[in-house]
Amino acid sequence: MDKYICTVCATIYDPALGIPEDGIYPGTPFEAIPQDWVCTVCGSPKNKYILLPEEEYQRLLNEKLIRKNSN
Repeated sequence: MDKYICTVCATIYDPALGIPEDGIYPGTPFEAIPQDWVCTVCGSPKNKYILLPEEEYQRLLNEKLIRKNSN
């Protein structure tokens, strides 16, 4: 499943995990997140997130450029 990455702080949004502490439950597609939502790490607006295809996510994990999200 594709993920989304904050272009400001590199936080990953994984729809399979959601962000329950923010009221975004597992299985919530990125498109369903309200437009006024902000990154829980840096406070950037939703429009600062870009699509991160699964293949690219796995490459970044393998190269240890990001850590696995464990919400």
